[in-house]
Amino acid sequence: MADKNFTLDMTIAQAMQVHPRAAEVFTAFHLGGCAHCHVNKVETLAEVCMSYGLEPSELLDALEGLMEPSKA
Repeated sequence: MADKNFTLDMTIAQAMQVHPRAAEVFTAFHLGGCAHCHVNKVETLAEVCMSYGLEPSELLDALEGLMEPSKA
Protein backbone atom coordinates (compact mmCIF):
# COMPACT_ATOMS: atom_id res chain seq x y z
CA MET A 1 0.00 0.00 0.00
CA ALA A 2 1.40 3.39 -1.01
CA ASP A 3 2.06 6.07 1.55
CA LYS A 4 -0.69 8.63 1.81
CA ASN A 5 -0.10 12.38 1.74
CA PHE A 6 -3.26 13.17 3.71
CA THR A 7 -4.45 11.49 6.92
CA LEU A 8 -7.47 11.95 9.13
CA ASP A 9 -5.33 13.07 12.06
CA MET A 10 -3.80 16.04 10.22
CA THR A 11 -5.27 19.50 10.66
CA ILE A 12 -6.88 21.58 7.94
CA ALA A 13 -3.83 23.88 8.05
CA GLN A 14 -1.46 20.93 7.60
CA ALA A 15 -3.49 19.64 4.65
CA MET A 16 -3.28 23.04 2.99
CA GLN A 17 0.50 22.97 3.44
CA VAL A 18 0.72 19.59 1.68
CA HIS A 19 -0.90 20.97 -1.48
CA PRO A 20 -1.88 24.57 -2.31
CA ARG A 21 -5.16 23.44 -3.91
CA ALA A 22 -6.42 21.58 -0.82
CA ALA A 23 -8.59 24.61 -0.06
CA GLU A 24 -10.38 24.01 -3.37
CA VAL A 25 -11.26 20.49 -2.24
CA PHE A 26 -12.65 21.82 1.04
CA THR A 27 -14.72 24.34 -0.92
CA ALA A 28 -16.02 21.59 -3.23
CA PHE A 29 -17.26 19.74 -0.13
CA HIS A 30 -18.87 23.00 1.10
CA LEU A 31 -16.54 23.24 4.08
CA GLY A 32 -16.14 26.82 5.24
CA GLY A 33 -17.74 28.08 2.06
CA CYS A 34 -19.96 30.80 3.50
CA ALA A 35 -19.93 33.43 6.23
CA HIS A 36 -21.73 31.29 8.84
CA CYS A 37 -19.86 28.07 8.00
CA HIS A 38 -16.25 28.23 9.04
CA VAL A 39 -13.74 25.42 9.20
CA ASN A 40 -11.24 25.93 11.97
CA LYS A 41 -7.74 25.34 10.60
CA VAL A 42 -6.74 23.49 13.78
CA GLU A 43 -9.53 20.92 13.38
CA THR A 44 -8.42 17.55 12.09
CA LEU A 45 -9.81 16.11 8.90
CA ALA A 46 -11.56 13.47 11.03
CA GLU A 47 -13.25 16.17 13.13
CA VAL A 48 -14.39 18.02 10.01
CA CYS A 49 -15.82 14.82 8.54
CA MET A 50 -17.71 14.10 11.74
CA SER A 51 -19.01 17.67 12.05
CA TYR A 52 -20.20 17.86 8.45
CA GLY A 53 -21.35 14.25 8.09
CA LEU A 54 -18.82 13.45 5.37
CA GLU A 55 -17.51 10.03 4.50
CA PRO A 56 -13.80 10.27 5.47
CA SER A 57 -12.64 8.13 2.54
CA GLU A 58 -14.34 10.48 0.04
CA LEU A 59 -12.55 13.53 1.43
CA LEU A 60 -9.20 11.73 1.60
CA ASP A 61 -9.60 10.38 -1.95
CA ALA A 62 -10.34 13.87 -3.26
CA LEU A 63 -7.32 15.31 -1.46
CA GLU A 64 -5.05 12.50 -2.68
CA GLY A 65 -6.28 13.22 -6.21
CA LEU A 66 -4.45 16.53 -6.00
CA MET A 67 -1.17 14.64 -5.83
CA GLU A 68 -1.68 12.76 -9.10
CA PRO A 69 0.33 14.02 -12.07
CA SER A 70 -1.59 16.13 -14.57
CA LYS A 71 -2.79 14.33 -17.64
CA ALA A 72 -2.10 17.27 -19.94
